[in-house]
Amino acid sequence: MTPKQPIRTAVAGFGLSGSVFHTPYIASNPAYELAVIATSDAARQTKARERYPQARVVDTPQDILALADQLDLIVLGTPPATHYSLAKAALEAGLDVVVDKPFVVHSAQGEELITLAAEAGRVLTVYQNRRWDGDALTVKKLLDAGTLGTVTRFESGMERWAPEIAKAWKASATAEDGGGVLFDLGAHVLDLALRFFGPAQVTYAEMQARRPQESADDDVFLVLRHESGVVTHVTLNLNSQLHGPRFRILGTKGGFVKFGIDPQEPFVLGGGLPTDAEYGIEPAENHGTLEADGQRTAVPTERGAYPEFYRILAEKIDDGGTSSARTVPVDPADSVEVLKLIEQARSLAV
Repeated sequence: MTPKQPIRTAVAGFGLSGSVFHTPYIASNPAYELAVIATSDAARQTKARERYPQARVVDTPQDILALADQLDLIVLGTPPATHYSLAKAALEAGLDVVVDKPFVVHSAQGEELITLAAEAGRVLTVYQNRRWDGDALTVKKLLDAGTLGTVTRFESGMERWAPEIAKAWKASATAEDGGGVLFDLGAHVLDLALRFFGPAQVTYAEMQARRPQESADDDVFLVLRHESGVVTHVTLNLNSQLHGPRFRILGTKGGFVKFGIDPQEPFVLGGGLPTDAEYGIEPAENHGTLEADGQRTAVPTERGAYPEFYRILAEKIDDGGTSSARTVPVDPADSVEVLKLIEQARSLAV
C-alpha cells in the first residue's frame, strides 16, 4: 500500500545506522521521500549528497527539527544517549518517530515517550531490524510449525572480533550513556528471545570490559527464565575469534543450530540495493541444521526482509496512526521490556 503523498522523511545520522540500515530502504520505497539527512561529518555529507542528491543535507538533528513543518517522519540513527531528548522533541514538534535500538537508555524514559506519542497522536516505533533477519524468520517458522516440539532451551549469541573501537563515541560511552555490547547487540538478542518465548526475568548475569578502551562492557553472558518455561542463554562478545552459533534451540522433538551472520547488512555495505534480485538470499552452505531422531537435515534460510519494517510503517502512517487494524512494525513497549531486562542484568552482574 502506497500513501497518497510520500512520507517526507529525515534521517538523523549517516554512520552505519543511517547509511546502511535506513536510507537505502527509505529511498527504495516509493511510499517515502528521503527529504533530509543530518550529519556533521564532512566526508559523510559528501557521500550523502552523492548517493541521495534529492535530499537536503544539514549538520545536526536540531536542524531537522527546525524543518519539522516540512516533514512527516524522523529516523534517529544517533548515539543512544541522544535518543530520549531527540525523540521527545520530535514528537512535540508533531513528527512521527523511528528510534534505532537501543530505544533509550532507561526504561522509564521509554514509557514516557510512549505516553507522549499517544497523547500527541503520533506514530512511535523502534528499529529492531533483526526480527527480519533470515535466520530469525527461519526460527520463527520452525517454532510456529511445532517442528522442535516443546522448546526447553534457547541459546542465542552475537559474537565479533573487534579488538579496536572504531567509533569515538563508543569508546567513551559508559553504560549510563547507552554504551557497551549489552545495549548494542544485546538489544537485538533480547528482543528476539521475548518475541519467541514471551516474558522473562534475568536470573544470572556476567559482564566484563576486556578491551583497554572499553568504557562499558564487551563480553556478556546472561541466563533468562521465561514464564513459558524456556531457559534462554545469551552470549555477547566483541573479543571472540571463534564465533559460537547464532542460534541453538533444543526441544522435545528436535534441535536446531545456525551459524553465521545475516547477509543483508554486508550486501548493502558492498553496494547492493534492497531491490536487487539477490538481496536477502543466503547461500546453501550457510543454512542451519535440524536434528531429530538422530537424523540431520539442512534447513533453508528464509529470505531476509528488512524492507518489511518500512513497508509496515508506511501503512500505519498512511492511516493517520489511528487504525487499530494496523500496528507499528515494532511496538515500543516491547523495547521497554528489553530495557528492563538490561536493567535487571546490570543489577545482578558478577
